[in-house]
Amino acid sequence: MSFKGATEEIQWEDHLLFKVGGKIFVIAAMDNTAENIMSIKSDPERFEELTEIEGVVPAPYLAKSKWIAVKKRNKLRNAELKELIKTSYELVYEKLPKRLKQSIAGNT
Repeated sequence: MSFKGATEEIQWEDHLLFKVGGKIFVIAAMDNTAENIMSIKSDPERFEELTEIEGVVPAPYLAKSKWIAVKKRNKLRNAELKELIKTSYELVYEKLPKRLKQSIAGNT
């Protein structure tokens, strides 16, 4: 998967962050022993529904902003996980300032 303007950065020693416009849209654990493998910004309208899926919980420290955490053992199919990541990117991208979005889109 690739997203226009997305960057990767290692932070907090063992987390791979995916950002657009300097804003995080996915936090992935690089530590194989981590209980939560990734945290994703979710559509606020789907937050409750998503957290009812086995292996998906409100993300620690981020749940008030409607982020979910995906555990190692979960009931999500790969296609569902990819769709959640895409939605997260879109939610974060849409909140960026217009000028930054134009720059990312290549319309400077």
